[in-house]
Amino acid sequence: MPEFIDLLPPKIALMQLLEHLTSQPASEVIPTWQSEGRVASEQILAPHPLPVFNRSTVDGYAVRSVDTRGASDSLPVYLDHIGEVLMGQAAEISLAANQCVLIHTGGMLPESCDAVVMLENTQVARAGEIEILRSVAPGENVIKIGEDIRQGEVVIQAGSILQAADIGGLLALGITQIQVVRKPIVGIISSGDEVVPPDADLKAGQVRDINTYTLAALIDDFGASSRIFGIVPDQEDPLRKVVAQALQECDMVVITAGSSASNKDLTARIINSLGEPGVIVHGVNVRPGKPTILAGCRVPGEEIVKPVIGLPGNPVSALVIAMLFVEPLIAFLCGVNQDLLLPLIQARVTINLASSAGREDWVPVRLEFSDGNYKAVPIFGKSNLIFTLARADGLLRIPPNVTGYSAGETVQVRLL
Repeated sequence: MPEFIDLLPPKIALMQLLEHLTSQPASEVIPTWQSEGRVASEQILAPHPLPVFNRSTVDGYAVRSVDTRGASDSLPVYLDHIGEVLMGQAAEISLAANQCVLIHTGGMLPESCDAVVMLENTQVARAGEIEILRSVAPGENVIKIGEDIRQGEVVIQAGSILQAADIGGLLALGITQIQVVRKPIVGIISSGDEVVPPDADLKAGQVRDINTYTLAALIDDFGASSRIFGIVPDQEDPLRKVVAQALQECDMVVITAGSSASNKDLTARIINSLGEPGVIVHGVNVRPGKPTILAGCRVPGEEIVKPVIGLPGNPVSALVIAMLFVEPLIAFLCGVNQDLLLPLIQARVTINLASSAGREDWVPVRLEFSDGNYKAVPIFGKSNLIFTLARADGLLRIPPNVTGYSAGETVQVRLL
């Protein structure tokens, strides 16, 4: 039986795969309010400044700052109250010296004013007269035209992952539709003579297919669309036919099981037969997940090389490899121009953990919070035990340059 000899670190393995891939993301136009988590396919410029008028940031009185000079609790300044700025209307009031006007948060500042005194720093002296108990500087408690964004300024870069605040900013600028990258389609193929659908009655030697649906959920979370091609037996012709179909219909193909070095595993050979460059990496220096296949195939009639990933069949291994490779590959296919923000927290490991130097280990952990800190409690189990993952809150990473952690050390945990 062949063995994995040249095991690459995950980052180097991913870089080698990316060097062979091409990305030509298609785009579509969708309503801006539905774009959270999508990738912008073009640069967006502000069509006008924001705000479009000088506005108050507090409830209070709009003033000429020079008229409040020296005001204090012990020596207030008295200003004539000449009216109110109504919300949603133009501020057409013009102030003369020693005058003020009532204004509300978000209200338009009259052109003759340059500051706002907060309501709590004032009091009514008598009808039509306001006592100012604190001086204000020019521009205090005011947002000026274009202070948030200037006209023509870049508000969204192409390749940016859109967040809730981005959506709010775009809608504030009146941009109600946005061009985004079409979600890549990731085909999922499950292989194995022993694998049956989840609703099947198990016979001796059979296991239900769980990886397909776990991966589909992850792929959707990663910003792509999953397409399930079902379960294929460990036979070369049927598996080649389904993989070829998936390559034609999808932007990336993920094959679960069939990546280890046994005689029954045909994945690598089939990938090599379907297009160049074929298998680029077979085996990564990570546990669990060592027998991973990273490949690319140039589909006949197309100019692009599509990624093909062979995942180990064990569910813990499949999840770890999906996080290390499938997620960044989806970002690549979407043309993402920023580092992915991973859900990481710091925690203190509760027991000693050993690791081999040069290998990256991922350990399922349960998180507990006490005394102001998270504690990472390892959950030990073999990589084919799904409830090892179901009971976990995250995966603890042991870097390849570390030979383990002692109890009480701070570790990095990726949340599930």
